[in-house]
Amino acid sequence: MSFVSFFDTHTHLDYLHQFTQEPLETLMQNALSAGVDKILIVAVMRKDFETIQNLTALYPAHLRYSLGLHPLHIKQHTLADLDCLEQFLSQRHKNLTAVAEIGLERAVPELTAALLWKKQYQFFEAQLHLAKQYDFPVNLHSRKSHDQLFTFLKRIDVARKGVVHGFAGSYEQAKRFLDLGYKIGVGGTITYERANKTRQAIAKLPLDGLLLETDSPDMPVFGFQGQPNRPERIENVFQALCQLRAETPEKIKEVIWQNSLHLFG
Repeated sequence: MSFVSFFDTHTHLDYLHQFTQEPLETLMQNALSAGVDKILIVAVMRKDFETIQNLTALYPAHLRYSLGLHPLHIKQHTLADLDCLEQFLSQRHKNLTAVAEIGLERAVPELTAALLWKKQYQFFEAQLHLAKQYDFPVNLHSRKSHDQLFTFLKRIDVARKGVVHGFAGSYEQAKRFLDLGYKIGVGGTITYERANKTRQAIAKLPLDGLLLETDSPDMPVFGFQGQPNRPERIENVFQALCQLRAETPEKIKEVIWQNSLHLFG
């Protein structure tokens, strides 16, 4: 089998760069040395769009990017931000490969107050329609909102589908997303033995429905709590996945690489 690399399908590399103050060259060399050949940088706010586009342009062979308005920042988002997002999407820059990070957030009580919850719905729906209009896949945020997210995805048929990132839920919840054509993002959660429900789900799901991610600098893997997460630690997620699956590591790596390229490459 030919050499197969990793594709980290969900990072905030711009924030990792800002937080650690490490040169982008160092961050990229660490990732490439660990076999991470492709990295998707995911936006959360309009103010980051241009920064992410410029970062990606420095390593066009290895970096891809996605633009979207994250539900955690729903208080700050404006209709002008949606207009700006559409403008970027319509330009179809070569390495812009998804609308992200978008979705619903119910783990922060303040954001489920009536007006903000309604605004979350409005911005999520608008961004799904933009993904559909401009033929992009989506990279989805879902915390304590799998049922609500599923309702949107069933109603608004995004042709290119996408991934439910950083999945932490049951097999039944994951299977519903897979049945709609979406992938499941496998991250640091499975490196913790206490995450039994999610580990069991990931063990049973079809391999062609899985992607790997770090969500760096967030979602640290076991053994690195309290430290910023990094793309090279996708190897830790991969090792945990191999322990849960019946397939050979080579098979797992190959299938997930192809899944990732097909969606975000």
